[in-house]
Amino acid sequence: MTEDAVQIIARGPRADAEAAAEAIDRHPLLEGATYSILEEDEDRDIWRIDAFPTTTEEADALRETLAGFPTLVTATEVLADADWLAMALSGLPPVRAGRFFIYGAHDRGLAPVNAVNLRIEAGAAFGTGHHGTTVGCLLAYDALLKVRRFARVLDVGAGTGVLAIAAAKTGSPVAVGTDIDRPSVRIARENARLNQAQARFVHASGLGHRLVRQHAPYDLVFANILAAPLVMLAQDIKGALAPGGTAILSGLLRVQARRVLAAYRSRGFVLVRRINRDAWTTLVIRRGGAAGTV
Repeated sequence: MTEDAVQIIARGPRADAEAAAEAIDRHPLLEGATYSILEEDEDRDIWRIDAFPTTTEEADALRETLAGFPTLVTATEVLADADWLAMALSGLPPVRAGRFFIYGAHDRGLAPVNAVNLRIEAGAAFGTGHHGTTVGCLLAYDALLKVRRFARVLDVGAGTGVLAIAAAKTGSPVAVGTDIDRPSVRIARENARLNQAQARFVHASGLGHRLVRQHAPYDLVFANILAAPLVMLAQDIKGALAPGGTAILSGLLRVQARRVLAAYRSRGFVLVRRINRDAWTTLVIRRGGAAGTV
């Protein structure tokens, strides 16, 4: 661990910020790095990367990577000894994504009666519903639900479990989520209990877990992770999907969409829809085969 909790901030033009984010994704020491990228000043074309390293090695790798983009102004700030996660979540408003309304305990009184309400407590997991990738997945799923329902749903890299829980709450009798992070699995299970959702979560790397294989093939696979693992898992995701099944892929920057899409097209997938939010892209793709209508 780092001696002090730090935040690394980089600001600059959108093209350079997106290129830096892609470099972070490619760096072997930063595979699990926590960072965000967003537009800070539209008029001045200033985008911002916020990174939160958990080790000295990760902090050094982030600074070294960002230094490769001289147009970005980078600074490191020491975080005071406080519950930053709780403070941040207390200021997050609820999110509406199609029929879904995502809220935390501090906004439980705001849940509307005409929505699929999802109470999501993040803890140390990713996926409160505020990030453009999570919203993109929920918007894509909402659109798909207007056409059909999905009996078997798999959520790869479930984080808080919001996507698998959304599936369970909208009628999917099988909703399975996986994550490589044990605390995330614990948090996802707790969120499923809070929402009285029949979603199951397991700690797994890849799609080889017994529970995942037991319920395959799936009608729908969510994979809201990062560009590199999306490419790496392309064949496994194809194998987990029924012919004609749908995958919703996110966690990738707009500039990474072509590379990810190429990996899936080469395996017989077709692009159904693309959703862009801020610098992020969500891809809705369909596996070639006889079954399934989107």
